[in-house]
Amino acid sequence: MFIDELTIYVEAGNGGNGALSFRREKYVEFGGPDGGDGGNGGHVIVRVRPEFNTLLPLRNRRKYKAGHGQNGRGSNMTGAGGESLILEVPAGTIVRDKESGTILGDLTRPDSEVIVAHGGRGGKGNRHFVSSTHQVPRFAQSGEDGENLWIKLELKVLADVGLVGFPNAGKSTLISRISAAKPKVADYPFTTLKPNLGVVKATPMDNFVVADIPGIIEGAHEGAGLGLRFLKHIERTSLLLVMIDPANPEREPADCYRILLNELKSFSAKLAEKDYLVAFTKADVTHDRDERVAELKQELTDNGVWHTTISSVTGEAIRELVFELNGRVKTARAAQREAWFAAEAEAAESAEPATGNSAAAEQAVDPLDELDF
Repeated sequence: MFIDELTIYVEAGNGGNGALSFRREKYVEFGGPDGGDGGNGGHVIVRVRPEFNTLLPLRNRRKYKAGHGQNGRGSNMTGAGGESLILEVPAGTIVRDKESGTILGDLTRPDSEVIVAHGGRGGKGNRHFVSSTHQVPRFAQSGEDGENLWIKLELKVLADVGLVGFPNAGKSTLISRISAAKPKVADYPFTTLKPNLGVVKATPMDNFVVADIPGIIEGAHEGAGLGLRFLKHIERTSLLLVMIDPANPEREPADCYRILLNELKSFSAKLAEKDYLVAFTKADVTHDRDERVAELKQELTDNGVWHTTISSVTGEAIRELVFELNGRVKTARAAQREAWFAAEAEAAESAEPATGNSAAAEQAVDPLDELDF
């Protein structure tokens, strides 16, 4: 079962209380305070598990709680920290605060994680409260409560290429032809009911991931059909492959093309700005319909949109299509790497210590002034 949205309650652990204790040993009748600190509460952490592709493992429970910190003990013994709770999710998961809608984390990398609820700090034992005027503190600090909140998990699958088309346009047949994915293929609409991912090996050294989503129909951005729920899964792709079936008995190819682009634009400006290619499908059964697409092909050529006619059954032009997709994916990945490096360099530059007069002033501070007597 494919689950791409989930709302759960998370609660971090409370900190343990500090201990109220005094040293009691043989021949030491009035020992000083030796109450240990309470342990910190455990965090709730959402972490990516690369092999996961659905939120299904988290569906069976609504509430998740981390471990509490243990109380401090005498002899300056600190309580054990509470065990953190790790919730594993697929890469591409967005974590939101359900109440405010604030994004707590966008987990796109295999090693990414985010602390969604911080554990409470442990309380201090009474040994911390000794002073020159208060030699026998008979109190200790209580531990802090851990954070708790409702969070919403939203999965947007990670892929390089998103397949876009009307129902029964041949998307599932194509992905089964160019990858090892085996989605259900049939001659009726909405055969695909969930996103399917396939890894395409373009060359011995290159591969990319293709996402096949349920077919889009007119009004999908308003909730018609299955489009509204699944269009989000192609927002992260580098480019789109718009697939048009010239044999569609209900619409002309030009109408299909314009409706699809309009649905993408209406759903998200981000989708509308993506690079895209066009593939006319089912070449093995539509040779007598070439006149239906001639005008649209000319329009695409005039606008600089790459297009081809393919058959996933006979393999016609499939190799050409895969090589074109691979080239564009490599270009997009290179641009993304440059953007990451630039962002990291900017972050490193902003984190450099201050220079000039402020740095000299810091060096001029007397180290003895830092000590607390």
